[in-house]
Amino acid sequence: MKEIFYAGVYWPARRESAEDCARRAETFFQLLSRADPIYAHWFEQANSLKKALQLQFEPTHETFLRFFKSRKYNEGSFGFSFSAWTGHEEDGRGGVVMLGCGSAVTPPPNSCLLDLPSNGPEEQRVLSAAVLTEVMRALVLAWEPDWGGVISHAYQDMRSEPAGHPRTGWLMYFSRRQGVLPPLPQPVRVESVEDKGTLVILTPERFTVDNPAHVALADEIRALLDREGVLKGPS
Repeated sequence: MKEIFYAGVYWPARRESAEDCARRAETFFQLLSRADPIYAHWFEQANSLKKALQLQFEPTHETFLRFFKSRKYNEGSFGFSFSAWTGHEEDGRGGVVMLGCGSAVTPPPNSCLLDLPSNGPEEQRVLSAAVLTEVMRALVLAWEPDWGGVISHAYQDMRSEPAGHPRTGWLMYFSRRQGVLPPLPQPVRVESVEDKGTLVILTPERFTVDNPAHVALADEIRALLDREGVLKGPS
């Protein structure tokens, strides 16, 4: 079975204006475009392929402010929701961004999710620790989340982790609000994301549940983080 990954970040109730969310969205799309060429062009999503391909947009502050002030993307107390597509017509070769920002409702729908390529040369390029590190940095620096990661659906299906908690991924991010991370064994690499928090990269090669050593490492790291209280959220 094909192993599918997504990148995502999540944050608690945080009321923000259309202006605030537009500024963050512009930062995210600008930083993401530097990670790989497939993130250079974006289209609004629509009910048909033909219609969507007519909805290309420039991911600027002005564009997002217009989007978020429209009825289509403004959800009142639930903030703003928006989806965009890279325009790749072939299945699995592009990506979709799904964004919820500005909600003060508890539990909040605040998140930014990015489906990652699962076919073609795009998959080979993007599903590398180096590119995904840049993807996660874009997500973190723009949205200032509490946690996030690059998640394998196959690993989640194996372990049935609780919904809503920091999940175990090939890459994992924890803000400083989540607490101090314990020392982690090799080959795990740990990097600071400016003053925001810490990025944990489990393996330098592509993580896969077909490799028992990868699964054992993911289990070990989750247990270590759980014992230190990092997975419980900010106190």
